Amino acid sequence: MSLGRESLFEAFLNQHDRAAWTSALASMRGDIHEVDRDATWIWFQFFPLDLARVFESSDEPAQLTRQLLIQGDHRLKDQLDASHRFLWGHRYWPRVKAAVLEHATTPLAPVSLDLTTVIRAVSRKVAAALTVPEALVLGISAVGLMTLQQVGLETFKSTPGEVEIPRHLARVTPDEIVRQRARDDGQGLLGFLRGIRSEYTVIFDENDVSARFRLVNSQHLATAAAADTRDHRSRDPRCQEGPIPVQCRTASCGTCWVGVLGGAQKLSDVDPLEKRRIREFGYIDTDESKPLIRLACMAQASGNVTIVIPPWNGVFGKFLRASADRVRSPHARPTAR
Repeated sequence: MSLGRESLFEAFLNQHDRAAWTSALASMRGDIHEVDRDATWIWFQFFPLDLARVFESSDEPAQLTRQLLIQGDHRLKDQLDASHRFLWGHRYWPRVKAAVLEHATTPLAPVSLDLTTVIRAVSRKVAAALTVPEALVLGISAVGLMTLQQVGLETFKSTPGEVEIPRHLARVTPDEIVRQRARDDGQGLLGFLRGIRSEYTVIFDENDVSARFRLVNSQHLATAAAADTRDHRSRDPRCQEGPIPVQCRTASCGTCWVGVLGGAQKLSDVDPLEKRRIREFGYIDTDESKPLIRLACMAQASGNVTIVIPPWNGVFGKFLRASADRVRSPHARPTAR
């Protein structure tokens, strides 16, 4: 999406819209290791191509930021080497980035005109270089290619591509992470007496051993998070109380959206209000009863849950749909807002 001169490979990527990427991810989903299967999909919701394209084409991005009520930093270029820290494959980023650059800078045509084939070509090269199963690098390879498409080749090349893996994750296997996400806290010998007062743990950053808070059975995520009185505002200015940014607690602001890395089935079904609002915000449009994107003020937990907090929030769903309608019908009158 670079505004400068495109490489042949960038031109290939820029032919693919959100629908093409969604189709490619769906076709590969079962081949991505479970540790990153949902995480990869969540990353693509956190950094939507449609929103990036709208900002790239805007002559007044600051005004657009205000119009869409954007808080935090949605710009992928500002967090190019860190946006995917919640993926297991993040540890392979230096080699993934190098492989993407190899494809992007070759004067030859892409190995295929099929997006899925190109993603797999990158992941195979990375897996061979690192001698790891391709399933572990397939998701991060897709992320690398989407990152290139959104930021352009020159910006993609400009960062060091370095990562730092926390000590407590250095020797843990992907399968152990999957099991940890599925596990619930024990309630002790007399746990059955607690009933609805059972307590569970919510992890909001797997890279930080202290990034967790307690939750009482069926409590809303945002309500439980508010009881965590540590200083989270210095980490994220959007945080008023607790580690999850929240303003309204009534699904009106969209501030508290989160991705669910583990325990989605332990959350309450999305109700009609939450479903409508997350679509209006632009975060997700789905008929799933327990989607991987939730509003923390609406989702109630009945077990341990692992979430990831996006670095920004906004209200752009209606705007993007109106923009798409104008593209399809260029003579239509602008939608009132």
